[in-house]
Amino acid sequence: MKKLVVILTAGLIGLFALGGTALAGAYAKQKVVYHINSDNPKQQAGALRNIQNHINAVGAANLELKVIMHGNGLSLVLLPEALGRTKGMKAANADTQMQASIDGLRNQGVKFEVCANTLKGRNIDLMNDLYMVDEGDVVPSGVAQLAHLQAQGYTYIKP
Repeated sequence: MKKLVVILTAGLIGLFALGGTALAGAYAKQKVVYHINSDNPKQQAGALRNIQNHINAVGAANLELKVIMHGNGLSLVLLPEALGRTKGMKAANADTQMQASIDGLRNQGVKFEVCANTLKGRNIDLMNDLYMVDEGDVVPSGVAQLAHLQAQGYTYIKP
């Protein structure tokens, strides 16, 4: 009996030593929406790391993930050279490092959506001022889209 307890304990320790890798398959399919409305580049970079960690844990095939940006959150995809053309934007964080992170997440199926109200109100040109955003990525209202997705069963995360 004592030998069985030692073997089971060793197995559990081994499982945890793998960093939970063996548990990654334990997650069911997930629908998740991340909400970004801050222009703090450290917070935004942290949110993108959280998203990558989420993908690593659940697996891209088991995850439908959207990032909704409105207000100051559009700074995540606002090109630095566009900042002077906008109205009320204080930051433009889509530098080469942020672009690489965004590209990596897009390549894993993450959808980035921006608020039409913010584009209009902040005088942001969709085709010239934003990194890798096109008409298909624009939603009428960021907050309305958040509510809509939650009603469809998406889990809301505010990093």
